[in-house]
Amino acid sequence: MALVRVGSLSRLAPGSVMEAAVGDQRYAVCNLDGALHALEGTCPHLGGPLGQGAIYKGNLVCPWHAWEFDCATGQNDYNPGLKLAKLPVSLAGDDILIEVG
Repeated sequence: MALVRVGSLSRLAPGSVMEAAVGDQRYAVCNLDGALHALEGTCPHLGGPLGQGAIYKGNLVCPWHAWEFDCATGQNDYNPGLKLAKLPVSLAGDDILIEVG
């Protein structure tokens, strides 16, 4: 597993999400009231770019069809059996790092 810098905390306001690319993989990094969470960035519904979505009541909302996933767990709000992969995320100064492998 490798830690990869994907952005700056100063550019990710609380309550927002950003898209991060590492190679050809996409991730969604959420700032949920100051707590950072990184999830796989492609919606399992129809492949929507989750990192281009929004956060609503603690859920990451897909911009294509409004599927929602808990930012902290990756779990779908409608189908508990559907869950996005969660990645370890950390800070080094202002740098946001995610662990990919």
